[in-house]
Amino acid sequence: MPPVSKVQKLSQDDKAWLDAELIKRGFSGYDDLEAICRERGIDISSSSLHRYGKSFNERLDAVKMITEQAKAVVDSAPDDEGAVNEALMRLVQEKLFNLVIDAEIDTSKLDLAKVAKAIADLGRASVSQKRLAAEAREQARQELLQEQEQRLEELRGSDGMSEQLEDRIRGILLGKA
Repeated sequence: MPPVSKVQKLSQDDKAWLDAELIKRGFSGYDDLEAICRERGIDISSSSLHRYGKSFNERLDAVKMITEQAKAVVDSAPDDEGAVNEALMRLVQEKLFNLVIDAEIDTSKLDLAKVAKAIADLGRASVSQKRLAAEAREQARQELLQEQEQRLEELRGSDGMSEQLEDRIRGILLGKA
């Protein structure tokens, strides 16, 4: 088993600073970055910084690609019955699966329970999203029906409309015709 990277041993604040600095520098200038790290009291060689920077940049590129794919899904299809959200969750599930496979992770050390929980959480999120969307549609429908009913009440008797005509209009507006 290889030794733990010095970058992984950094405090949360130092690691956040290093990540931001790598992005700011466009993942280059590792010799200068090594000197700045030394000034901050961080003893990491430029080659270690380069190895970490390369890995970090690859992960960042993968996240950007997933984000672009998700945006393309959203842009290409109107959200009908939560289809876009479902497609995005499937994309995340697929990427998670591919990440496990492509990373050549030693599956004996992989916490499959956590991976399964993440996938289950995505499934529950999908169900919740569909339920909330249905509730929102029903609420909007009820509000529209109440609004139409109120309009009919305002019109009642104001222009001498017959009761039969009024009932027919009511049926049309309320979807009962």
